Amino acid sequence: MNLVETLNQQYMKSELPTMNVGDTVRVTVRVKEGNRERNQAFEGTIIAKKHGGINETITVRRISYNVGVEKVFPVHSPSIVSVETVRRGKVRRAKLYYLRDRIGKNAKVKERI
Repeated sequence: MNLVETLNQQYMKSELPTMNVGDTVRVTVRVKEGNRERNQAFEGTIIAKKHGGINETITVRRISYNVGVEKVFPVHSPSIVSVETVRRGKVRRAKLYYLRDRIGKNAKVKERI
């Protein structure tokens, strides 16, 4: 059991910012197209955090061309270049799945000061 924990600690990222559900984050991902690599940013609101440790994932949602887009990012993945918090959100729930049904200004989260 101790061997598994030491292997997990080896691959976990230590310089992650504090991110909570409701925060707006900019996730930069390394994308490979053919033999070229580039970095692509995805900015949106965290609507869910799952698991913990090496298996931790965040679900980020944004509206793109009037269509809701959600992506699930493994936080400790080597393809994640950086995660930066753009603004802090004031929420009272652990999962914000209700934002899927909201449109326009109703889909916004208040900012924590």
